Amino acid sequence: MKPNQSFHLQLKKRTWKVFIILLTCFLALLFLGPYIYLLLTSLKPSSEAVSSPPTLWPSKFTFESYIGMFEYLPIGKYFVNSLVAAVASTALSVFLGALGAYGLSRFSSKIGNVFLLFTLSIRMVPMISIAIPMYMIIQNIGLIDTKLALILVYTSINVPFAIWLMIGFFDSIPKEFDEAARVDGCSRFGAFMKVILPISLPGLATTSIFTFMLAWNDFLFALLMTSTEAKTATVGISEFLTAYNLDLGPMTAAAVSFSLPVMIFSFFVQRYIVSGMTLGAVKE
Repeated sequence: MKPNQSFHLQLKKRTWKVFIILLTCFLALLFLGPYIYLLLTSLKPSSEAVSSPPTLWPSKFTFESYIGMFEYLPIGKYFVNSLVAAVASTALSVFLGALGAYGLSRFSSKIGNVFLLFTLSIRMVPMISIAIPMYMIIQNIGLIDTKLALILVYTSINVPFAIWLMIGFFDSIPKEFDEAARVDGCSRFGAFMKVILPISLPGLATTSIFTFMLAWNDFLFALLMTSTEAKTATVGISEFLTAYNLDLGPMTAAAVSFSLPVMIFSFFVQRYIVSGMTLGAVKE
């Protein structure tokens, strides 16, 4: 290759690399922009948060809005309700989904394939179409405005998703692991708990983060199923906006606080998420 051609080729590669970096930075800023504005608004004085025209940078940083959000509403109670419902439903969904996915993976049959297709079909149904039937069922069993109602609803919604997501992980684990555990004296359930689950930890982490986010971010079912005692943070944050007033400062502070649990959880399980997203992608 001539030196001139080599120079042009390197220049083309560097130009393309710079373009990709700039495009990535632009897209990152595009997605992070609203959250940065939300964060900065939560640190503004209350009068400046609703100023017109709005400003990006606070004249002074203050935690006035974070203190005020507890004075307007029992937001701490709402956060606890959200956390209990999300954590409990995530644990149940992942465990039951793992059992279902393991059974479908290891005992493949025509009935199992029909059941898997059925679980996928459930996820395709719009949530608004099953909200009223869910409400009637919860009302008939006397669980309206309880955290147990939210846990049951979120679990029933997330279990099909967990099965669909985890079956690929179990398919990628050789059946020889099960057979070796059975030879060593484990029961089928013992082999699942002691051998298969530890191996599929990346898949469990990936499924957990998605099911937790679905439960944590829910607004529709929390609005229908709760009124006072079991009200969640998503419904509570919406109450900063009324027909006569908008408490933008406390609302943004509550929104930032609401996003922290998912961010912290994602930070601790991020090493499992990357490997978990590709674990069941390729079958050997």
